[in-house]
Amino acid sequence: MRRKVIAGNWKMNMLPNEAMQFIDTLAPLVKNTENEVILCVPYTDLFYSLLTAQGTNIKIGAQNMHFEESGAYTGEISGKMLKSIGVEYVIIGHSERRQYFNETDETVNKKIKAAFANGLKPIVCVGETLEQREAGQTVEIITSQIEKALDGLTEEQVENIIIAYEPIWAIGTGKTATAEQANETIKSIRDKICQMYGQMVSNGVIIQYGGSVKSTNAKEIFEMSDIDGGLVGGASLKPEEFSKIVNYAQV
Repeated sequence: MRRKVIAGNWKMNMLPNEAMQFIDTLAPLVKNTENEVILCVPYTDLFYSLLTAQGTNIKIGAQNMHFEESGAYTGEISGKMLKSIGVEYVIIGHSERRQYFNETDETVNKKIKAAFANGLKPIVCVGETLEQREAGQTVEIITSQIEKALDGLTEEQVENIIIAYEPIWAIGTGKTATAEQANETIKSIRDKICQMYGQMVSNGVIIQYGGSVKSTNAKEIFEMSDIDGGLVGGASLKPEEFSKIVNYAQV
């Protein structure tokens, strides 16, 4: 049975002192969960978050990385740098990165390979726009993103990837896909992975839902057959609210 993974994406929020206070508040609230808890924090919070999370069940991730190990890439951070301070996870290909920073399926693929080369676990984001959904192109768009993202990866690597399906039209808008819509799309992702890597691999891949996840809808979404937790945005900025999402089965 696949584990549930609840990851918070703080985006460009939280100063280091706020991050430490947040983790100190969150840790006792989630200490008894069987779910995996990850906080993906800004670069400036990583070191402080890693220190504060020591001895807890909270894991720390970054929100992006470059695909090169070093070089003349002003403002960028490499996977090697992240690994050197103890980071375990990294978000790759979030729609905001694709929209504002011109990331493509090809750069996403390069970053995934670089993450694995440095012992990091990638959380790979895919999703469609509202126009694409209304045009009936959701499955076509998502499966194309998956095919390009996973190109050249081994079965073992795919087994250790986390995929986050985030319909772009639902991110930060208050709109959310219905649990059934989310599950249907995530099943199409699993079917595509099955086509590429076989049933055993596809059955084991962790696929999250993201897009206006909150404590009031987490249980319904996370209990769907193909959904393995969530990538949580705004609701991950409040420790009490985020803990309710992590502990959704008790809410």
